[in-house]
Amino acid sequence: MALQTRVDTDLDHVEVIRAIEPAVARNLQMLRPADTAWQPSDLLPDLAREDWRDQLEGVRQSARAIPDDLLVVLVGDTVTEEALPSYSIALNRLVMDTDGTSPAPWARWLRGWTAEENRHGDVLNGYLRLTGRVDMRAVERTIHTLLAQGFSADSGDDPYNLLVYTSFQERATRLSHLNAGRLAERSGAAELGRICRMIAGDEARHETFYTRMMGHVLDLDPDGGLQAVATMLKRQIAMPGRLMADGGGPGLFDRFAVVAQRIGVYTAADYAAIVAHLVATWNVAGRAVDGEAARAQDFLCTYAERAARLAERVDAAVRRKPPAPFSWIFGRPA
Repeated sequence: MALQTRVDTDLDHVEVIRAIEPAVARNLQMLRPADTAWQPSDLLPDLAREDWRDQLEGVRQSARAIPDDLLVVLVGDTVTEEALPSYSIALNRLVMDTDGTSPAPWARWLRGWTAEENRHGDVLNGYLRLTGRVDMRAVERTIHTLLAQGFSADSGDDPYNLLVYTSFQERATRLSHLNAGRLAERSGAAELGRICRMIAGDEARHETFYTRMMGHVLDLDPDGGLQAVATMLKRQIAMPGRLMADGGGPGLFDRFAVVAQRIGVYTAADYAAIVAHLVATWNVAGRAVDGEAARAQDFLCTYAERAARLAERVDAAVRRKPPAPFSWIFGRPA
């Protein structure tokens, strides 16, 4: 059931977020209860079984074929997923659960979302550790540093901006894990491919939720909603792991992003495609607005095409960059 009643244009954004709580409540079924959800132990060798050595050797054997550049991307994805506490703190500004146990729909969503997301870092971390292919201390140091550095979605205090951010990032993360899984399967690492598909399935549900909620915001407040979308895209969507560091010099995230672009896990073309998807899904062109909102609408209706043209230049520039060393793979270049 859509929320079609438009609010006054001067209504506070927090009030609009509260106004869509019935829609949040209706979509809580998108979360999976713990007794039916997959768990990391379902996807990793069971060390309590008598045949654990055979299971472990199977993982290690298939992981030997994973190329270094894909390992780098997997570590970067793992580090990003392991920084979950920072993202939950940021999203609490949207939810405003002051005591941590609120029964309100938004608070229940955030706790359920956090519980599901927590498995992603756990399973990837466990898999990488068992393969013996990466320097886990370097990985752990990077996770520690990223959590200590903190995280900002560059959303200010506006809850609309946070919904735009999460809608974009959940889709980006889904694409990244799907692409990494395909490459893993091509290299013969079937276990890793399955892990990536399971994570991507979670991200798809989370993407649907946040995109729906932002759609309800746009129905209630098209002026404020369109300006929020334009604001976030003009700033460019900040990548959640951009402050990662391993003590080995600056620019770790940029080097990781170059490898992800080069092997096709997450690219500038994907960024442009996500923009086009959201603009279409939110019916940006069909919203009746004027003034600043109309100018935001004009920007959004042409931005994806400009981003796609830029993506071609980004790809050409990345392919000219030489491989760079990564502590995660014992200093080897990728």
